[in-house]
Amino acid sequence: MKGAYLTLPIARLAERWLSEDKDPETRSQIERLLAANDEDTLEKLLRNRIEFGTAGLRARMEAGYSRLNRLTVITASQGLAAYVATAVEGAQRRGVVVGHDHRHNSAAFARLTARAFLRLGFHVYFYPGLGLTPEVPFAVKRLGAACGVMITASHNPKDDNGYKVYWENGAQICPPVDEAIARSIGENQLMEPQSWDEDGVEADPNVEDVTQRMMDAYFDAAAGGLAADREANSRTGLRYVYTPMHGVGAPFASRMLAAFGLPPFVPVPEQMSPDPDFPSVAFPNPEENGALDMAKDVADAQGIDLVLANDPDADRFAAAEKQPDGLWLAFTGDQLGTVFAAAVLAMARRAGIPDERVAMVNSTVSSRMLSVMAQTEGFRYADTLTGFKYMANELLALQHQGFFVGFGYEEAIGYMIHDHVLDKDGVTALAVFVQLAAQLHAQGKSVADYLEEQYVRYGFFVSANSYFVSPDPAKTGRIFSRIRYGPDADEAGADVQRFEFVRSAHGDTLKYPRTIGGFPVSYIRDLTTGFEMRDVDKVSAEAPLVVGLDECRPTFPVSASSHMVTFETRNGGRLTMRTSGTEPKLKYYLEVRNQDNDREAAARDLEAMVNAVAGELVRAMENGL
Repeated sequence: MKGAYLTLPIARLAERWLSEDKDPETRSQIERLLAANDEDTLEKLLRNRIEFGTAGLRARMEAGYSRLNRLTVITASQGLAAYVATAVEGAQRRGVVVGHDHRHNSAAFARLTARAFLRLGFHVYFYPGLGLTPEVPFAVKRLGAACGVMITASHNPKDDNGYKVYWENGAQICPPVDEAIARSIGENQLMEPQSWDEDGVEADPNVEDVTQRMMDAYFDAAAGGLAADREANSRTGLRYVYTPMHGVGAPFASRMLAAFGLPPFVPVPEQMSPDPDFPSVAFPNPEENGALDMAKDVADAQGIDLVLANDPDADRFAAAEKQPDGLWLAFTGDQLGTVFAAAVLAMARRAGIPDERVAMVNSTVSSRMLSVMAQTEGFRYADTLTGFKYMANELLALQHQGFFVGFGYEEAIGYMIHDHVLDKDGVTALAVFVQLAAQLHAQGKSVADYLEEQYVRYGFFVSANSYFVSPDPAKTGRIFSRIRYGPDADEAGADVQRFEFVRSAHGDTLKYPRTIGGFPVSYIRDLTTGFEMRDVDKVSAEAPLVVGLDECRPTFPVSASSHMVTFETRNGGRLTMRTSGTEPKLKYYLEVRNQDNDREAAARDLEAMVNAVAGELVRAMENGL
């Protein structure tokens, strides 16, 4: 059946869509394209099914099987509900948590999701109003639900939306659960969507509005575990500007700050109300250049030195601080991660938790400064694959071993500071950050001063994370092939020296570069080919090294379907290159550590390695990137 569907003429495929779709808006789009005989656009919209990816679905909102719309939300929900009903014991009784943000169609998608679960006899814990993403994983864990769904596209452009899934432990889904859900959704995508009724969901006897109960518990849990001294917090003279970036964050941020006893923020008036069109920013992402400009203008006008932000669904957090020279320092995700890690460790010590019982994690593309902190202070550290689904589950595993869940973060400004939410939580991060800033303010210090103290103790780390737009997958594949196997025989020009790792069982010889930017490579991990080796610079250059079938295998999962390779160099450099799962980008994450806190030396090394990524590895000019 699926094969027949894939080979249908595009006009027949469009007719099939029209026979299934009951949404007048998306039906009209396909009808107009049919009338115009626009086969290219119809192919893009209809030929391929939207794929269940990292933690769910995310796509542009428009007609077609490859996009997010009422039909694809219904069929995805049918597949998810069918899988959960069989995979989780007592699933219908335990129920599903459903929430949504303020984006176009989010409320409708949430109600259609709830309806699909109701059809299979599930109890539905529902957030009918606009909500922040952390409310769903919090409720899944607190209520012992079978799973959770949050309708949000986070900080994506305004025309996108998403469908984020949490498993019964309150964390995002991981392999093999995500693969099983994807299969179930795929099977249900070939079936008729069963229920289009958005109305009356809240009135269903199996639907329970948990907003007040769960929100009360959420704020109590965060403040109860993390508020250090409410009386001292209330006395602070610290002033700060806050923006929710036209998202849902403002009321939740206000209440969380009040729960910590902290003074209210100074708002950015034009950005406080939820607006799905994000009118005052090019991209609703606090990381983007210029995104905080309006907040900085408010701060400048009022003589305030601190600007804070959440992204639209309030699961990420960003900060900038004015420096003595009058310039604004926008903290990177890794710098904020370092600040939070030091603050959390101090809080754990005040609570009497031994350092060796504290656990912290970050993603493998985030700074190694957290690892150095762990080595110095004695707490447990682990790195994981990219994404909070891996970090949260790693922290859960460590918690089951008796560790205190301290902190987890990713460089993309996502922070998990308490196990009440097993995902990034920008509102809790906001309150913890303001509390720290207030404590520093009382000592006459800035957050930048506090960060500087960490550099003095652990060494200076400087990073450069960026990407090349590479819309041709074949070209991207050739770039990574050259990194792994060296240049083709007919390639002109000089090449760097290369290793030779002969893998007879795999039928290949890996020829990774021996240097990057002139610095010797000391470590290689390739999660595409399945190779990992330390101290590689000690391998003789005189003859190839034969690698056995079970030798040099990575500890992380290997996937040949995507590219990801990491190099470390003897100058304290670390480079990870990978393809994006959602965009036509070749991304790289580069960091240099200088143990002696020599900023100039670190900056020189970083520049040399950035140039080497473009020139030696990607060969951007030759490849037209």
